Amino acid sequence: MAKTHEIKAQSRKDEGKGASRRLRHAGFVPAVVYGTGQDPQSIQIEHNTILLAAKHEWFFSSVLDLNVDGKVEKVLVRDWQKHPYKQLMMHMDFLRIDENAKVRVNVPLHFLNQESSTAGKTSGVVISHNLTEVEISCLPKDLPEFIELDLGKLEAGEIIHLSQLKLPPNVELPALQLGEAHDIPVVTVNMVKESAEDAAEDAAAEAEAEAAKAAAAKPAKAAAKPADKK
Repeated sequence: MAKTHEIKAQSRKDEGKGASRRLRHAGFVPAVVYGTGQDPQSIQIEHNTILLAAKHEWFFSSVLDLNVDGKVEKVLVRDWQKHPYKQLMMHMDFLRIDENAKVRVNVPLHFLNQESSTAGKTSGVVISHNLTEVEISCLPKDLPEFIELDLGKLEAGEIIHLSQLKLPPNVELPALQLGEAHDIPVVTVNMVKESAEDAAEDAAAEAEAEAAKAAAAKPAKAAAKPADKK
């Protein structure tokens, strides 16, 4: 079970682009809280609070205790807007959650022991992480901050699919309910040494063919020169 983390905020009444601009200049991030059949609520959060929290995975994948003027609500980060090049959060949306209803959230994957695996120690092997996060479904109380995938026994040529992930209790992968076609690879291990050797052999064969053509063409040119002198 994941921990919850508190984010403090204040309610706000001023809305619109001008009000949001003034908030940002004052060091706050404008945000909206919505969901569970309640009216949306406009809030503001100190930018440093958001900036520090956003450095952690849990901020985007965990249940948060959003404390607005002393009233705490369970929420998830649903959307956010960042400045194109500055380290600034421009706006955020938080979704209220019903603790008795399942939520669908993307959580990060943590890959363990890859370097110590047979595949990780084999030269000419490329290990690809095709997914770095997966969508899960569960009750808020069962929401993990991340899912671990142990690659300690990974072999060359191996493929690990979604269905092979070890999920925490009461956690599901919605994609697998859509059929086998959605059981996509999470990790793939490919040998590149052989393909590189094949490419080198092909290049050598082409070079030999070109050399043979050039050698065959030289006598013909030599024979043509005396004819030109006549």
